Amino acid sequence: MKDYKVEVDKGMVVLDVIHRIQTEQAGDLAVRWNCKAGKCGSCSVEINGKPKLACMTRMNEYKSDETITVRAIKAFPLIKDLVADVSWNYKQNKNITPFTPDPDKKDNSGNYIMMQEDVDRVQEFRKCIECYLCQNVCHVLRDHEKKNEFVGPRFMIRLASLEMHPLDKADRISNIKNDHGSGMCNITRCCTDVCPEHIQITDNGIIPLKERVVDRYYDPFMRLFNKIFSKNK
Repeated sequence: MKDYKVEVDKGMVVLDVIHRIQTEQAGDLAVRWNCKAGKCGSCSVEINGKPKLACMTRMNEYKSDETITVRAIKAFPLIKDLVADVSWNYKQNKNITPFTPDPDKKDNSGNYIMMQEDVDRVQEFRKCIECYLCQNVCHVLRDHEKKNEFVGPRFMIRLASLEMHPLDKADRISNIKNDHGSGMCNITRCCTDVCPEHIQITDNGIIPLKERVVDRYYDPFMRLFNKIFSKNK
């Protein structure tokens, strides 16, 4: 860690201060950023120990004489300074069965038909900006380093967006249980708390997926039904 003393102007955010440090004191300071509007998710860091977007955290949230600590997100390997290697997340996304539309849900004109309430249900998950703050606070990934067993909350809502899509016909329940590790999450809701887009990751995404897994694999009636059905098949 290195200390910098910086003059702060009215309206500045933490990312502005980092840029000022780059300009005036440390030209080699590494930080990832892009849109500076809270929509690209690039500038995820930990500010005073709390995962936040640097471009959306105003300096007036802190006392004028307060020392502010900025670190890279801790759940992933450090590349340099404030930049972490989040490439693991992109690999997880490739392992998810993509959207598979059901041709039987087309009308006579060849157009897909879906209800507005179904659209609204999955639209929430599309707000994700992939800042990976939810991945960073997930204790399964961060503290227990179970990246080989659990995809994390970001990709649980990716799975939820596909499983709940009214036009998708792929069956991912087995993968959600065995490959993506839905059972590893103990629904502490820490991921929901840090989401800058206010997505209800736990209640609207992870819990419904866990319920679907339970219905298939642990519900006594469904287990009996599946056994009978598989034998007849």
